[in-house]
Amino acid sequence: MKRLLAALCLCSVAAVAHAEISQKFGPLEIHYNALTTDELLPEVARAYKIERSKTRGLVTMSVLMPNKLGVMTPVPAKISIYATNLNQQLANVGMREISEGTAIYYLGEFRVTPPDTLKFTATVEVAGEPKREMVFTQKFYK
Repeated sequence: MKRLLAALCLCSVAAVAHAEISQKFGPLEIHYNALTTDELLPEVARAYKIERSKTRGLVTMSVLMPNKLGVMTPVPAKISIYATNLNQQLANVGMREISEGTAIYYLGEFRVTPPDTLKFTATVEVAGEPKREMVFTQKFYK
């Protein structure tokens, strides 16, 4: 219950701070967001062992696919992400899977020095589906 509450808080903070965005690839719907970790509520950061800081970023992703009834449902995925800053410096973002009840989502932390704009390149693999690559950018402010 505690983790579920933390997950809901994490989603709420992310959605308020930066609108959650999604991309569709055939039947897959990939939701993602990136923010600095100082925007997280302290109890959410503690629950997920995330350091709150203006120089640490967090990328969140979830992958949904329609079930037999056509309802979008979280599915497990293999996600690889790297970020490039405006100086073309490259950093891998290690992603970890969080499963709570029927929810499945992925969190990855990275360093950021605001103001900066990062370009994220993500590769998403779901069993039975072709490998998908997506690119998105996020501005980080002081």
